[in-house]
Amino acid sequence: MDDEQKWSNISSDIADVAKKIKSRIDEEDLVEDLKDTFKTTIDNTSQLINNIIKTVESTVTDEDIKKETKEIVNNINSELKTLLTETKNKISDNLNIDSFLEEE
Repeated sequence: MDDEQKWSNISSDIADVAKKIKSRIDEEDLVEDLKDTFKTTIDNTSQLINNIIKTVESTVTDEDIKKETKEIVNNINSELKTLLTETKNKISDNLNIDSFLEEE
């Protein structure tokens, strides 16, 4: 193999490694974007639930209705927390599996 061919192969290998590095960085950026979006969604949902509770407390005068409404909102909140925890675990498990498979 002549020197020109060796340099061509080295150049090609370097280009391949650069592409893999860029792809990995893009994937990590995508994961970070998804995490940020997920966190923002959770924060917004939490704020909405708190606003609903405050609105109920300040506008509803009947104590029974107020109590039942707050229970319903708290049940919704609890279900959302459970759903978010399950989703977080699934995402985390998938990311760990993907990382493990890539390392093999």
